[in-house]
Amino acid sequence: MGRSFHPKKDLCLWYEKPAAEWNEALPIGNGRLGAMVYGQVGEEILALNEDSLWYGGPRDRNNPDARRFLPEIRRLILAGEIKKAERLAVLTLSGTPESQRHYLPLGNLYLSFLTEGLFSDQPGPVENYRRVLDLDQGLVQVTYQAGETGFAREYFASAVHQALVVRLIASRPGRISFLARFRRGRYLEKTIASPGTLRMLGHSGGEDGLEFCVAVRALAEGGRTATLGENLLVEQADAVTLIITAATTFRFPEAEAACLVQLEEAARFPYQTLKAEHLKDYQALFRRVSLSITGREDQERSSGSGERDPGDPSELPTDERLKRFQAGDDDPGLVALYFQFGRYLLISSSRPGSLPANLQGIWNDKMLPPWDSKYTININTEMNYWPAEVCNLAECHQPLFDLIERMREPGRRTAQVMYGCRGFVAHHNTDLWADTAPQDQWLPGTYWPMGAAWLCLHLWEHYAFSGDRAFLAQAYPTLKEAAEFFLDFLVEDDRGRLVTCPSVSPENRYLLPNGERVSLCAGPAMDNQILTALFTCCIKAADLLQRDEEFVQKLKEVLAKIPPIQTGRYGQIQEWAEDYAEADPGHRHLSHLFALYPGDLITPRGTPELARAARISLERRLAHGGGHTGWSRAWIINLWARLEEGEKAGENLRELLARSTLPNLLDTHPPFQIDGNFGGTAGIAEMLLQSHAGELCLLPALPKNWVSGRVTGLRARGGFTTDIEWEKQAFKAACLRPTLGGQCRVRIKQLAPEARAIVVLCGDRPVMQVPADAAVVEFTAAAAAEYVIKTE
Repeated sequence: MGRSFHPKKDLCLWYEKPAAEWNEALPIGNGRLGAMVYGQVGEEILALNEDSLWYGGPRDRNNPDARRFLPEIRRLILAGEIKKAERLAVLTLSGTPESQRHYLPLGNLYLSFLTEGLFSDQPGPVENYRRVLDLDQGLVQVTYQAGETGFAREYFASAVHQALVVRLIASRPGRISFLARFRRGRYLEKTIASPGTLRMLGHSGGEDGLEFCVAVRALAEGGRTATLGENLLVEQADAVTLIITAATTFRFPEAEAACLVQLEEAARFPYQTLKAEHLKDYQALFRRVSLSITGREDQERSSGSGERDPGDPSELPTDERLKRFQAGDDDPGLVALYFQFGRYLLISSSRPGSLPANLQGIWNDKMLPPWDSKYTININTEMNYWPAEVCNLAECHQPLFDLIERMREPGRRTAQVMYGCRGFVAHHNTDLWADTAPQDQWLPGTYWPMGAAWLCLHLWEHYAFSGDRAFLAQAYPTLKEAAEFFLDFLVEDDRGRLVTCPSVSPENRYLLPNGERVSLCAGPAMDNQILTALFTCCIKAADLLQRDEEFVQKLKEVLAKIPPIQTGRYGQIQEWAEDYAEADPGHRHLSHLFALYPGDLITPRGTPELARAARISLERRLAHGGGHTGWSRAWIINLWARLEEGEKAGENLRELLARSTLPNLLDTHPPFQIDGNFGGTAGIAEMLLQSHAGELCLLPALPKNWVSGRVTGLRARGGFTTDIEWEKQAFKAACLRPTLGGQCRVRIKQLAPEARAIVVLCGDRPVMQVPADAAVVEFTAAAAAEYVIKTE
C-alpha cells in the first residue's frame, strides 16, 4: 500500500511508523477509560488510564487560622502593605496540607508478538506499515505486512460496554501469537492469571486511597490460550479480540468484582457487535458537525486534471504534514482536521457518568504528573469545555456540572471555616474529591476565590444554548449559592466600591511604586468581570423562574457597586484596581480580558471603546512574548475572533499548530496539556459563528487563506443549529434550524461586493428580504422549522 491509503483522509491522522514514545501515541477513550496506542510491531504498548484512579482519599484541608487572620490581611492589602499581607496569607490561608490529590496512570498492557508461538522469534522487518486514528469511526487502526502475511489491528474505547477493545487479525490462518502482561513501572502490583484472563490489583496509595483492578481477556479464534505466571499466552490463532476493563472503589464498593462483571458483560458479544454499537454511539455525537476548508492552492489543484497531486498536503502522513505547516506551508485542511480532533478528544475524555476532562484529558503516564494532572480552575478546566456547546457536544458538558455539584458541600465548609461566609467557594484548583481549599503556597495563584464562580457560568452557558428551563431550575440553586458567597465576602474599598479581598489576578504579579513585585490585591479586573457575569445570570435566571425577589434586589444593589472595567495609561484594559505596572507584560494569562472572551461584556459594536482597549491589551501581551504556552495561544485565538480580526486569529492559530502541537496533534504547554486542543477547537468555531451579543454573527473572523468552505451543525445561543457556506472569501448561504423559536437576528460579515440583497426562506416561502448593505436580517423563527439565508 502506498500513500494513497486513507479510510477517509480528511478525518484521519495517519503515520508510516509506530510511536517511539508516549507523546507520539494515539489516544482512545470513552470518558472513563483511556489508552494511548503506540502501534509497535514487536511489542505493542497500551498506556492505560481510568479517570477515578487518584492518589489518596478526601481530606479537610481548610486552614483553621484563616478566619481569625482574614481581617488583618484585608487591612494590610487596603493599606498598601502588600508584602506583609502576603507573608501572613501564606501562613494562615494556605491549605493544611498545602496540596490536593493527583491523578495516576492505571498501568501498561504489553503485547509481545511472536512469529509462530512461545518459542519463536518476534516479527522481523515489516513493510507497508500504517497507523491511523480514524476520527469518523473513533478508532485506531494499524496495518503492516510481515513476509507473506498481512496483519491488521483495531482499537477503540466502547462507551456502551465500558471497555477497551482490541482486534487482531491476519491474512493467513494461525499467524497470531503473543504474550500479554500488565506492568505499572516500579510500582509492584498483584497480577492474577486465570483461563484466558489477566487481572492486576492495586492500591492508589496514601491515606484512604482507592483500590483498583484492571483486567484483560483474550477471545481467540483458533489456536490455543494459556497462562504462564503473570502472562497470558495466545498461540497460532486466526484472530483475537481483547477486552480490557477497569474499576476503582471511587465508584464501586468492590473494584475487582465490578471490573470482572464489566469484563464478563462485554465478552458476551462478538467483535462485530461491539464495534457496531460503538460506532452507533460515537457517531451520533461526532457526525453532528462537519467542517471543510479550502485555500487557494487547494482550489488550483481541484481545477486541474482530477488526479491526485503529490503536493497535496492531505496525501502526507500527519507528522510530515505538520512539519510542512510549521515550515510555512498553507494547509487549511489541517486546521479542519485539528478542529475535529478537538471534538474527538472531548467525546473521548468527557461523557455522562465520567469525571470531567482534567489537565491531560484522561491520558497520563506519570505517577507524579505535571501540575498533578488535576483540575486547574482559573482557566484550564473552563477552557476544556469552551467547545462543548458551540461544537454540538452538550452531553459532554455534563461531567463538569456533576463536579460543580459535588464541590458545593466542601465549598460551603471552606466558605464558613476560612471566611465566615454563606454560599460555597473554590480557589484555583480542585481534584477527584472536589476539594475547595487553596492549593499550594504560591502567591500568584493560590489565594484566588473565584474558581466556583467561574465554573458556575458554564451552567448558564448550557441554558443559553439549549433554553432548557428544567435544567435551569436544577442549576439555579448552585448559581445562587455561588453568588451568595460574595454577598458576604466583598468588602468596601476607600472609594466605596465593593471588591474581592484578598485575591490575585491569576498567576500574574504587579509592581508597587517602590519596585516590589507582589500578587495579592483587592478587586482585580477578572474578579469584577466574573462577578458581573455571575450576578447578571443569577438575576436573569431568577426572573425566568420567578423566584427570590429579595435576593435579586440585593444582587442588583451589590452589582451597582462592583468596579466597572477601567482603562489604563496605555489605553489598555486595566488588570488591577490601580494602574500598576506589570511585572511580566508578556504573561501567559489574559485574565483582564475575560470580559471579551469567554465573557460578553466587551463587544466591538456594543462597547467600541472597551474593544479598542482590549485590542491594545492583547497587542501589548503579544509584543512582550505572550502566548508562549499552548493554552494561552488558544485563548488569544478566541480573543481575536471576538474582536472580529480574522487575520490575527488565523495567525495565532498557525502559531498554536506550529509551536505548541505534538506530532499526534496533542497540545503541548510544554509538556502535554489538553486545554490548548479544546481552546483551539473553540477558537475555530468562534471564527465561523458567534452568538454572544444578542445576535448570530456568521463568518465574523474569516482569514483570507480560508478561501472557501462549509461548516454544518454548529450551535448558537438561543437554540439554533447552524450551517454556513462561503466561497471565494464571501458568504454564500446559511441554514438555521431553531429548537426553541422566537426572535432571530443574524449579522453576516463576509458579503460579496456584488451581493444586492439578503433573502430568508422557509422552505419555498419567502420570509423577508433586506438590502445587502444592511448586513443584518431579523425575523421571528418557529421551532423545528428550517430557514435558509442567501444573497442575491
